[in-house]
Amino acid sequence: MQCPKCSSSMEKVTYGGVGVDRCADCGGMWFDVGEREKLKAQKGSERIDTGDPDRGEKLNKLGRINCPVCHTQMIRMVDLKQPHIWYESCTVCHGAFFDASEFKDYKEKTMMDFFHSLMAPERE
Repeated sequence: MQCPKCSSSMEKVTYGGVGVDRCADCGGMWFDVGEREKLKAQKGSERIDTGDPDRGEKLNKLGRINCPVCHTQMIRMVDLKQPHIWYESCTVCHGAFFDASEFKDYKEKTMMDFFHSLMAPERE
């Protein structure tokens, strides 16, 4: 599998019995359907997100990317509980791509995230 952001090879990494694909160059991570939620629930799983946050932030600006599994154009998604987290999702296979350090941020809920959720308007 090739990284949808930098086209480098993806390597399989496993934590707590859940295997995901991580880019060997930029550190972005591909989650097949259900993997992201399983890993979020596991204590310490943020350790698999080893990419450089600065590089992840730069690559996050690339919005039009194709799914590394089914090659259809992915859509940009926003985590409703932490709206500063943008990731790409495939509308066909339902996988998701997180840039380097996004999963770590997605997993950590800070006090600031709590206050943002209180002030965020309801979405329909």
